[in-house]
Amino acid sequence: MNKKRKNKKKKIILLVLFLIILVIGIILGSMFIFNHEENPKKQKEETIKEEPVKKLNIIDEDSNSRNIAVMYNNISTVWDYQSGLQDAYLVYEIIVEGGYTRLMAIFKDTDTTRIGSVRSARPYFLDYALENDALYIHFGASSQAEKDIKDLGINNVNGMYYDKAFWRDWDLGLATEHTAFTSMEKIREAVASKNYRTTTDSKTVLNYSVDEINLSQMNGAIPANKVFIDYSYSRSTTYDYDSEKKVYVRSQGTANGNYKHLDYETKEPYTAKNIITYQVKSYSIDSQDRQALENIGGGSGYYITNGYAVPITWEKRERGSKTVYRYLNGEEIKVNDGNTYIQIQPLNRELTIS
Repeated sequence: MNKKRKNKKKKIILLVLFLIILVIGIILGSMFIFNHEENPKKQKEETIKEEPVKKLNIIDEDSNSRNIAVMYNNISTVWDYQSGLQDAYLVYEIIVEGGYTRLMAIFKDTDTTRIGSVRSARPYFLDYALENDALYIHFGASSQAEKDIKDLGINNVNGMYYDKAFWRDWDLGLATEHTAFTSMEKIREAVASKNYRTTTDSKTVLNYSVDEINLSQMNGAIPANKVFIDYSYSRSTTYDYDSEKKVYVRSQGTANGNYKHLDYETKEPYTAKNIITYQVKSYSIDSQDRQALENIGGGSGYYITNGYAVPITWEKRERGSKTVYRYLNGEEIKVNDGNTYIQIQPLNRELTIS
């Protein structure tokens, strides 16, 4: 009898142990299944978080600070002394009187310490300051430009009336009109003193791509290792492609020769990642050969980057509207992540892309 009880007790103990082991097994199995299902999700989430988000280098797309447009003297006398253009993300070159050109450089969120030399305003440059919603910095103006600045309500800093924003570099040994320089610090102080708006909700004129654009397979693409843009009998601009750095090295020419465009402080050549070039009609309007520009409307041109050029169209509906650049299929162009020179050339002047 005792033996039977002992056997029964053993069976109960074994059954309890079995049930305990079974419960533990179920719990461990559930944990395994849970981990098997959840861990990959967590790992996937962690992987997504770790992937770097691509952002532009040329400008901060999240910044709402307002553009600053500066008029650059571009007579050959000052070529050895030009400063600060390497910090501009966008530069316009347009004809002025005497067959010369001037540059208007667009800066955003820079701390450039030497900019210039700075020269006077011309009316059609205002159109491009407007399309960039830019504060306009200049030293003097033609009578028409001065009237337009007032009529169009353009926020500007004119060194003729507010010279605190500039200094004269007399050590250069140049005539007075070539010696005015400024800095971002001085510009911002001047802007603050005038209570101008310093933020914007305006989009950039150009659309940028964080991924490298290759034009070689696009419709109408041609090699563009050298670009020659003639402005007049006394001025031309040339770009030579550096395939290693994937930028265009900029030179400026006169009737006497071609000269690399170097920064005064760094002695490094100015370069462009992107070039947009097109032609518009210009003509003299006074005895000083001041120019008018028929830049409202549309036409054709080229977008050039990474050793290739493709034909494009441009359209500007009114003075304050943004110029829209499109491929021939009607799609709005995107430009590579880098600085851009927009070369607005007089009609029927030589343009060579080779």
